[in-house]
Amino acid sequence: MTIKLFDFVGSFAENKDIAQSIRKDFLVPAISNNEDIVLDFEKVDSATQSFIHALISDLFRSHDNILDKIVFKNCNETVQKIIQIVTEYMQEA
Repeated sequence: MTIKLFDFVGSFAENKDIAQSIRKDFLVPAISNNEDIVLDFEKVDSATQSFIHALISDLFRSHDNILDKIVFKNCNETVQKIIQIVTEYMQEA
């Protein structure tokens, strides 16, 4: 499953309610169906830590090796750093 985040958030991914909706409506069902997920950040210039956290943190809590199922695609350097901060934090927790 590929999710083009720009279609939901525009160029700035900040709304954690939208992130939670994406997680509940798309990510959780895809993981339950054993599908791989591509989160496509094309045209997304930036994201907040809280958006990324709301998008993926519950998946870390409920699924082992979740990063084996998710690909972060077309991330610019800013978005890459934020994803890295959140994923490292969740792996330590």
